[in-house]
Amino acid sequence: MPVKIAVVGTGNVARNNYLPYLSKQKDVVLTYYSRTRSKAEACVGIFGGRVANSIRELLADEPDAVLVLTAETQRFEAAMALLEGKPKRLFFEKPLVAQNGQAKVCEDDFFKAREVLQHAKAVGAETAMVFNYRFFEQTVRAQKMIDERRFGELTQASLFVNYACWSHCIDLLHLFGGRAARISALAGEVPYNSAVDVIGSFQLLNGASGTILGTSGSDFNLPLYDLIFNFECGNMRFSDLDGPLEIFDPTTRYRESHLLIGNHSRWDQYQASFEKSLAAYLDSIRRGAPPPVPGLAGLEELQFEAALQRSIAQKRPIDIQQEFSLDT
Repeated sequence: MPVKIAVVGTGNVARNNYLPYLSKQKDVVLTYYSRTRSKAEACVGIFGGRVANSIRELLADEPDAVLVLTAETQRFEAAMALLEGKPKRLFFEKPLVAQNGQAKVCEDDFFKAREVLQHAKAVGAETAMVFNYRFFEQTVRAQKMIDERRFGELTQASLFVNYACWSHCIDLLHLFGGRAARISALAGEVPYNSAVDVIGSFQLLNGASGTILGTSGSDFNLPLYDLIFNFECGNMRFSDLDGPLEIFDPTTRYRESHLLIGNHSRWDQYQASFEKSLAAYLDSIRRGAPPPVPGLAGLEELQFEAALQRSIAQKRPIDIQQEFSLDT
């Protein structure tokens, strides 16, 4: 049976990261809607499919999933309009909502995103997120090793992150350690590329503690992030999109480095992660299984960011789960 995929938003993100893979799947049928019809028509010319004249027409075909690939500043309005038509599934680019752009996430973005998930639940629409860093080779290998080597619970973490990778790295913290319980944050005073640094110390619900520093001040020729995760029985370190995964396993007494072979760039790894994310999502649709990354993961990421911003503004620690409830 064909898998009917509707795409809302046909800008560069859709054309560069999603449609090249989707258009090669023999059982995928594509339909597009864009406020700028010429962009949707251009996608038809390159990737096939057809253009819908309205959200109503797009949903009349009863697509198996709608990919919400609008600019993040328009995502809340697009999602709420789609939910009026009671779609089966919505798949979101990250961040879930960012009304002023992903570099300026605010508290209201969290509450708007929660409203989207609450409405989706009310109409029976399943939600999913992209968070394609979960599909990097290093991430997949790390998850496997944590399980196979019985590293146990996360106990400490340290994250240095360029804002270009900010929401993804917060999601990776949640992936390896779970939700945050408390956070205390400060903002830097010196702007880099019009953005000041954010420095936070946090505690997770499982008791793990750590720090996170977000910046636009690191050069793009340098690693875009360095993540250290310390577990009960082992340690892992990640560096950049295509950097090494380092494993410290006291049971073996060795330090292991897992690197991609030559002739690959960070952008090869980045592009491949979209294909893996989409492949996993399409597979879940075909099998009638839950999505690999649920929409709730997008809300959890915004919860963390909203708590950071409130702590900076009010100069106090934030009880995250109490002040920013995830109840949908």
